[in-house]
Amino acid sequence: MTLLGAQLSRVEPGQVDIALPYRADLCQQNGFLHAGVSTTIADSAGGYAALSLFDAGEEVLTSEFKMNFLAPADGHRFVATGRVLKPGRRLTICQVEVHAYRGEQSALCLVGLMTAVRVTPR
Repeated sequence: MTLLGAQLSRVEPGQVDIALPYRADLCQQNGFLHAGVSTTIADSAGGYAALSLFDAGEEVLTSEFKMNFLAPADGHRFVATGRVLKPGRRLTICQVEVHAYRGEQSALCLVGLMTAVRVTPR
């Protein structure tokens, strides 16, 4: 997240927001946030949301995700939200979204589901 300039903006049990300010170098040829960047912040928000429900010392990995792009990510800032839908002993299912903001107006750009895996360090 440091490389992208993204930061945690909300952390609650089972829900995390990651905020990313606009940067031209993160955009594709038409000036929209690149899909790879959108999915990166969405994946991280979902992973952190899952991790927020894990025990101390446990870690998280993503085993799969499915993202649907609903609109171009055109804005001055972007917010990815991850929310746990179903926690589990090993697998946790999360819903993720990315909104693009222009001032206070927001547009839903991405919605997806991901599966996070609880990992116990060796």
